[in-house]
Amino acid sequence: MGSHSSNRTRVPLSRMAMGNGHGEDSPYFDGWKAYQIDPFDPAENPHGVIQMGLAENQLCADLIEEWLIDHPEGSICTAGGSDKFRDIANFQDYHGLPKFRNGIAIFMGKVRGNRVKFDPDRIVMSGGATGAHDLIAFCLADPGDAFLVPTPYYPGFDRDLCWRTGVKILPVNCKSSNNFKITKKALEEAYNGAVDAGIRVKGLIITNPSNPLGTTLDRATMKDLVDFVNEMNIHLVCDEIYAATLFRGPDFISIAEVIEEYDDDCCNRDLIHIIYSLSKDMGLPGFRIGIVYSYNDDVVRCGRKMSSFGLISSQTQHLIASMLSDDEFVERFIAESSARLAKRHGYFTHELERVGIRCLDSNAGLFVWMDLRELLAEQTFEAEMVLWRVVIHKVKLNVSPGSSFHCSEPGWYRVCIANMDDQTMEIALARIRSFVLENMMGNCMRVVRSKESKAVECKLKVSFSNRKMEEVMKMPCSMSPCSPMPPRSPLVRART
Repeated sequence: MGSHSSNRTRVPLSRMAMGNGHGEDSPYFDGWKAYQIDPFDPAENPHGVIQMGLAENQLCADLIEEWLIDHPEGSICTAGGSDKFRDIANFQDYHGLPKFRNGIAIFMGKVRGNRVKFDPDRIVMSGGATGAHDLIAFCLADPGDAFLVPTPYYPGFDRDLCWRTGVKILPVNCKSSNNFKITKKALEEAYNGAVDAGIRVKGLIITNPSNPLGTTLDRATMKDLVDFVNEMNIHLVCDEIYAATLFRGPDFISIAEVIEEYDDDCCNRDLIHIIYSLSKDMGLPGFRIGIVYSYNDDVVRCGRKMSSFGLISSQTQHLIASMLSDDEFVERFIAESSARLAKRHGYFTHELERVGIRCLDSNAGLFVWMDLRELLAEQTFEAEMVLWRVVIHKVKLNVSPGSSFHCSEPGWYRVCIANMDDQTMEIALARIRSFVLENMMGNCMRVVRSKESKAVECKLKVSFSNRKMEEVMKMPCSMSPCSPMPPRSPLVRART
């Protein structure tokens, strides 16, 4: 793109538009760019980058495709549903179709085990979860105010919550020593630090199930969070967009269930808000179905006005309402999605374990939180990025480094596992095996010359037992894109 005339003085855009509030300079988005430049295709580009940085749920797309074929009346763009075309095409009430809001409310209850009911009149629409977060931040905070967010957290929050609203995110640092659980001490430290800095904290934002951890919060922790926000008189925003990705126990506990255990004088429900979407739970990110569910009447009223900037198309509302009204389909979809996620997660983590790579124990989500701390040359974020560049450019896998999730410890990486077919997953695993094998064969120890020409010993920090090494050596391996095996591994080359 070029300007129409090089002689004209350029009129600058707004500071907000030209600033870096989008967060596009994050390695999280750099990985996507690497994939877009060199995308893997089994036939056209078999040595390209495999996309493992995108949390999509493609494992049950066939079930939705079958439903669409069997129910043409669900769409106004088919002969079977065209009789509804005029009414739906002209509907523009920003409250949303009543049958859509009712279907969403019932579905939200089903994925939470029908242990709690949702009121359709408290549902506010938005353009995906991104729009929902932007909307709730606009409603709750002024520019310069802040939200506490436990780490590690989704990199897009920096954009979704802050870019257009001018609010800030203050990390609540969580540690691997307790599996990144949120503690009251960490919350208080972050809150008090903000107060000391003269920053007004308006709320606490959590993801449950967690992105990127894939874990769920227990009831005791949830009650601690409710107690904390009531004590500080700040809002609690619970992002529950992965609620139906649970594939094993313990159960997912929604904030909607927890507040039912409180008397009105112990919990101010005006402080409680839920973000929801069908992008992850049903694998429909392109439909841009985002929901703000608030117990605060003022937020619902304001959110309805704001939703006119990001409405869900009436055609999409009609289709989803038809689909969610099919109880038999919904029950089957939820059960089958859980089973397929369990199978994919179990197989992928087992194969990683066979080469000595462990992941955080998780029970939900579309990804694993992979621990590669023992592969780092040193325990620094710089070393984390060195390894990440090798994985992106040599092993050709787009995984996301923990630093892009604001993780307080280097060496963790999020790996998405539900956005590909079985064949692609096997190729990705083969590349990981090859990478490990290349670094075990002849590269675990090497001698280099220091500047003073003294011999120093360098060890690649991979801690595998002899038994584990023998297992890897026996595995059938399809070599990585950087094969045939170089005299020195890509990781050693990157460090030197």
